[in-house]
Amino acid sequence: MSEALLLELTRRSMMVGMQLCMPILMVTLVIGVAVSIFQAATQIQEQTLTFVPKICSVILCFVVLGPWMLSLIVHFASSLFTGVPAMLH
Repeated sequence: MSEALLLELTRRSMMVGMQLCMPILMVTLVIGVAVSIFQAATQIQEQTLTFVPKICSVILCFVVLGPWMLSLIVHFASSLFTGVPAMLH
């Protein structure tokens, strides 16, 4: 296995990881900012108010984006496993 191949595999796996986590992180960020603005405007400083919308949005993201995320990771894993013989020789 050459160094270039190893770097390419590392790059691809990091890109897949970022593609998997970015939608959930972005939704959580937007919900968190919206809740923070709401708390600042109404002066409600309840700690649990920030967690419940974030948890609900993450669950909703997994429900909506779950099939896409699963197909992305399955495609990456299958391309990795089919490419193993070519990598060794």
